Amino acid sequence: MKVLIVGNGAREHAIAWKLTQSPGVSELLVAPGNAGTAQIARNVPIGATNIGSLLDFAKSESIEFTVVGPEVPLADGIVDRFQDEGLLIFGPSKAAARIESSKAFAKRLMTAHNIPTAKAETFSSMKDAQAHIEQCELPIVVKADGLAAGKGVLIARTREEAADALRRCMEQRAFGSAGDQVLVEEYLQGHEISVFAFVDGDYVSSIVAACDYKRVGDGDVGPNTGGMGSYSPPASSVWNRDLEAQVRRDILEPVVKALIAEDAYYRGVLYLGLMLTGTGPRVVEFNCRMGDPEAQVTLPRLKSDLLEIMLATAKGKLSGLDIQWEQRAVVGVVVASGGYPGSYPTGYEISGIDDLDDAIVFQAGTRQSDDGLTTLTDGGRVLTVTATGESHQEARRRVYENIDKIRFRDSFYRRDIGAGL
Repeated sequence: MKVLIVGNGAREHAIAWKLTQSPGVSELLVAPGNAGTAQIARNVPIGATNIGSLLDFAKSESIEFTVVGPEVPLADGIVDRFQDEGLLIFGPSKAAARIESSKAFAKRLMTAHNIPTAKAETFSSMKDAQAHIEQCELPIVVKADGLAAGKGVLIARTREEAADALRRCMEQRAFGSAGDQVLVEEYLQGHEISVFAFVDGDYVSSIVAACDYKRVGDGDVGPNTGGMGSYSPPASSVWNRDLEAQVRRDILEPVVKALIAEDAYYRGVLYLGLMLTGTGPRVVEFNCRMGDPEAQVTLPRLKSDLLEIMLATAKGKLSGLDIQWEQRAVVGVVVASGGYPGSYPTGYEISGIDDLDDAIVFQAGTRQSDDGLTTLTDGGRVLTVTATGESHQEARRRVYENIDKIRFRDSFYRRDIGAGL
């Protein structure tokens, strides 16, 4: 089967890496891809949000199956466009993708269907939002309603910080139109876990879980990022089969039924950000795709054929599959450009990627030089170094033994990913 992957991040590199292991893939293409995907597939110079050109390309190249990695084209309706042309594609429709593209929609859905989540109010008026925060208990969470690349969540520990967060979203437009509406939300305390399941419209598969690190600095300090590292599975002290069954029964299955009631059948990977609080698991957020950096630590644990799973999901025939996951641990650490998540330069030469032992590099913000001989930086999160072990400690040791072999100017990474497990 001729397969096209849409996207250019480490998540898409991980998807491509896993799909190359499937005997059902005859040719793999990635649009636009990066320097890493170029080594295992054919990169196509079409941006992930250029839906019209992607559709024309898929038809002209007789693509038999398309897999969408990032959230923006899903929110923009790429699945609807492909399906209207009779093309098979993996991912939720525009209506179903609202579970990520609008936090206000997701909150309303959960509240209406008694799905456990933080209490929140939604505002489109700066004045009304400011009046509300004066009545809230501290800390307060301020969220931009729309897509903000993982950076639109601001935790305020004082009312002054909350007011500043509102100004950033609604007046300074730090997140663009994503801040047209904001949610002012109850702060949840506990252990945060990312949970993933394949959903074929009404059936929810077995699930896999990971933990990620969103703050830029060691010890969870500094601004939120798209994710600086992760590990899977979560520690057995916080995640077990009983809790997994509870989350599937009380959260994932009800939200899928709620989407059906909204005439928004969900087909794809459903990502649940979960806080394990003292009163039980509560939803922090939903995403409409695999996580990044979580995909880089969960896909290496997948024993089953990813192409077979994705095809069954897209065709609504997932219930007949038994999806198997390795029990071994995987740890991944993101290496980023100096200045990230703010502004940063690009075009620096990267060395050492081919010098690693017992570790895998999933590239993200990279590109090939014009002569094709050198890999250059081309983004904030440049790559993820991952390793597998019989324990988290073994996997973590392998990552950090290898990560300093990779060098580029002003690079940095967190040194505490998976520490203390």
